[in-house]
Amino acid sequence: MDKDRIVAGLDVHKDTIYLCVMDNTEAVIFAKVYGTLTPDLELVCSEMVSHGVTEAAMESTSTYWVPVWNALCESMSLKLVNPYFIKQLPGRKSDVKDAQWIAECLLKNLIRGSFVPDKTVQDMRKYNRRIFDLNEDLTYNSNKQDAALQRCGFRLSNYVSRVNGKSYQKCVRAIITGITDPEELVKLIHGKTLRKYGRNIIKDAVTGDFHQADICLLKQYAELIGVIERQIEECRNALISMCQEHFPKQFKRLQSIPGVKERAASAIIAETGADMKPFEKATNLVGWCGLKPRNDISNNKVKSNRTTHGNRFLRQILIEISWVASRTRNCFFSNFSYVQCTQRHKNKMKIQVAIARKLLVAVWHMLTKDEDFIDVYLKRLEKQAEWQNDIQALESLLVG
Repeated sequence: MDKDRIVAGLDVHKDTIYLCVMDNTEAVIFAKVYGTLTPDLELVCSEMVSHGVTEAAMESTSTYWVPVWNALCESMSLKLVNPYFIKQLPGRKSDVKDAQWIAECLLKNLIRGSFVPDKTVQDMRKYNRRIFDLNEDLTYNSNKQDAALQRCGFRLSNYVSRVNGKSYQKCVRAIITGITDPEELVKLIHGKTLRKYGRNIIKDAVTGDFHQADICLLKQYAELIGVIERQIEECRNALISMCQEHFPKQFKRLQSIPGVKERAASAIIAETGADMKPFEKATNLVGWCGLKPRNDISNNKVKSNRTTHGNRFLRQILIEISWVASRTRNCFFSNFSYVQCTQRHKNKMKIQVAIARKLLVAVWHMLTKDEDFIDVYLKRLEKQAEWQNDIQALESLLVG
């Protein structure tokens, strides 16, 4: 152990920060409580530097750790620790202050820091996660709008695949402007829907009893949905422009994967940072994402093989990609899905998780080795075609 090593533990709360500075003999040389305002954070940094602190650790408490990290990251080496792992360490955590226990664990090298990307990637994460939140708000308000229409007897959502389709939205806009005549509304419905269910049924579905209060609420829902859609588009454009500016090669390379377009590629870069150095192996990245089965075996009995907790934003976008990739013709993922689900009769949802894991492994290799996606299924088909041609050539020579 370095004799000159001085470490610090920070227990971060919403209103207070507990600081404990400890030397290599595990003696507390400084301890104090601070506020969480920006001047207080600057004071924390200056006093830690004055005491010779070169390493510090803090728990990842909600979002309260972020301003503390930003204030200290340029002055010393930091570690962000999952509170769950500190609680699992043997010791006297209940008998000492949290900050002192964190400093003691750091001094003994008992904890390792979580992955914290640089500020550029953190800004990209803000856009990406804002898109997820806005999509949830969009779904919620779209369902509320449909519920308001259902109360009026408007049942078109029973006969269309989605409420944000063109026919449905045309009818909503017409009702908002005061057009409630079923004869006029049925003219806005796509011909395919009319042929499938019949004009009379669709006419009955768009017949409703609309009051002024209903039309007013529908107008408010439509305005709110429009604002959310505009904000989603703004966040997407900002995120894609940052990817093209800071990670142009990786952004283009990721789009060579089946099912990955601009939105999915930007989300992957925003969550992983496009730098695989923090993840020594592909399995480390898979485990960090939460697509790896947990290791819960006792007495040669598997107690649980459920996937672990991880980055839910990356996991969600990978599952969405897996559904698209499993439906893409002539690619490895669609062939894998067909073999596992159709021939081996395995659970389709579990196979999507397996495909998402394979996608993430491919991402790790592509970003580590600076290579485009290589489809082994297509390569196998090409080799089989070459072998077939060679066999036919030999057969023609023998016949001749």
